[in-house]
Amino acid sequence: MNKITEKLLGIVAGYTGKFDGAFNIREDGGCAGRQSTENIKILPHREGKPGLEIHVAPGTRDERVFIPACVTKGDVDDLTYNDFYIGDGARVMIVAGCGVHTDDEGEARHNGIHRFMIGRGAHVTYDEKHIGTGTGEGARRINPVTVATLAEDSSLTMDTVQLGGVNSTVRKTEATLAARSRLIIRERLMTDGDETAESDFAVMLEGDDSGADVVSRSVAKGRSRQSFVSKLVGNARCTGHSACDAILADQAVVTAAPQLDAYNEEASLIHEAAIGKIAGEQILKLRTLGLSEEEAENRIIQGFLK
Repeated sequence: MNKITEKLLGIVAGYTGKFDGAFNIREDGGCAGRQSTENIKILPHREGKPGLEIHVAPGTRDERVFIPACVTKGDVDDLTYNDFYIGDGARVMIVAGCGVHTDDEGEARHNGIHRFMIGRGAHVTYDEKHIGTGTGEGARRINPVTVATLAEDSSLTMDTVQLGGVNSTVRKTEATLAARSRLIIRERLMTDGDETAESDFAVMLEGDDSGADVVSRSVAKGRSRQSFVSKLVGNARCTGHSACDAILADQAVVTAAPQLDAYNEEASLIHEAAIGKIAGEQILKLRTLGLSEEEAENRIIQGFLK
C-alpha cells in the first residue's frame, strides 16, 4: 500500500504498521492486505459484488476486525458491499474507518454499504471514523449506508465520527430490533466552508423490551449545511430516544427533523433537539485563563465533540 493509505489508516483506524486481529485494507477499490483468524473469516462477497463477507464464529470473545477503506487520488469512485455475520453469543469490535484524499481536480468518492446480521446474545461495537485530506480542488465525498438486524438479547453500539475535510456526506442507517435487543448510536461531526452533511436514521423496534438511543453532536461552521433526520418506530413494548445537539457558527445552517411513530401503547419514545451558538460566558471564562477568543472557541468545540 502507498504512503497516503498508511497515513489515512493511522487517522481512521489507529494503524501503526500492523493490525492486531483480522483485517482487510481497501485501497482505491482494491485489496492492499487481508488476514483472517481462527474465529473471524474474511471472504469475497458470495454474490459477486465488490466487497466482503465477514463471518464471526459463535462464542467469539473480545476480538477485533479492521475493515478500513482509503481513496488516495482523484477520479476514483469506490463502491463496496460488506456483510457481517455475527454468531450467537459473540462479542467483537469492528473498526471500519474511511479516508478520501485528492491532490488534483478529480473527485475522490467512497460509498460503503454495510449490513449486519447479529445473532442472539451477541454484542458488537462498531467504530467508524471519516476524514478527507489533500490540497486538490476535487471533491471528497463519503456516503456510508448501514443496515442492521439484531436478534434477541443482542446489542450494537455505533460510534461514528467525521473528523473534517469531507465536502459532502450522506449517512443512512437502518436497524430492526428483536426482543430485548439494544441499539446505541453516537454520531459526532464537524463541517466547515461549503461542506454538507446529511444523517438519516430509521429504527424499527419490533420486539418487547427492545431499546434504542440515537444521539448526534455536531459543529457547523463557515457556510456549511447539516441535516439530521431520525425516525423511531415502536411496534412493541419498547423504549426509544433520539437527540440532536448542534453548535452553529458563521453562516452555517443546521436542521433537525424528528419522527416518532408509536403503534403500541407501551412504546415510550422521546426526541430532544438543541441548536445554537457557543455561549458568550463560556468564551469569557476561558479567556480569563489566558486563552485567546479563537483558542477558547476551539477548546469548547473539542470538549463538545469528545
